[in-house]
Amino acid sequence: MARQHFDPMGSTAVITGASSGLGVAFAHEFARRGADLVLVARRQERLEALAVDLAERYGAESTVIPMDLTRQGAVDELVGDIERRGIRVGSLVNNAGFASYGRFGEIDGDRMHQEVELNVAALTMLSRGLWGALTAHCRTSPGNGALVNVASTVAFQPVPFMGVYAASKAYVLSLTEALWYEAKGTGLKVTALCPGPTATEFTEVAGNGELFFKNPQTAEQVIDTAFRALDARSTPPSIVSGAGNAAGASLVGLVPKRSLLTALGRATTPGRRR
Repeated sequence: MARQHFDPMGSTAVITGASSGLGVAFAHEFARRGADLVLVARRQERLEALAVDLAERYGAESTVIPMDLTRQGAVDELVGDIERRGIRVGSLVNNAGFASYGRFGEIDGDRMHQEVELNVAALTMLSRGLWGALTAHCRTSPGNGALVNVASTVAFQPVPFMGVYAASKAYVLSLTEALWYEAKGTGLKVTALCPGPTATEFTEVAGNGELFFKNPQTAEQVIDTAFRALDARSTPPSIVSGAGNAAGASLVGLVPKRSLLTALGRATTPGRRR
């Protein structure tokens, strides 16, 4: 078995969007590796049930913080709460996010605003708010902490009818790769995780049914990809989950943009029979 170069034992991982899907899977793997958790999401009952499960399975201690990160001032409150509790943060997983599917002019404006606030603003400011704690922790415990920002394979190209979501994930990918370089010498592992179709609640929330759910990966498969990247001696700036998804992402730049958009637009047009 290959050596695990990422060992968060004895530290605490903050995970947003921890009430379902990839957030739950991230929590289980961090707890299995000996980390305690700060679980953040809107649904308190789900977080509390997860905390009990992690304690029973792994002996992990979890701090549950129910919070809507799209609310103004929420990120500052979260960072302040963590600091007041004296929690030593070693890792941050920015997993919270959602998509909106439909014609740009018909998507509810408030929902679109919340999408940008959560996918872009909250991720950025939480990374900024905990950056000092993460890098300080990892200078004394290199390889013990990580910043993982969940992007998507849609980060590699525009996607008609999910334009805001794809653009937000392109931002996440670009920001995270820049932070990967800035973290050099601190011992902090930084990477953008880019999953493709995954069997979670994602499409139900987005309102696009089974549009992108052809042969989806499981959440556990995606998390395995993430931790293989973290276990690498040199963690890459970004990682695509799934061989097929990785191949597709690498080919995007070879296809003329007009042809790419035409193909994607035809595939994603609302109401189109498939």
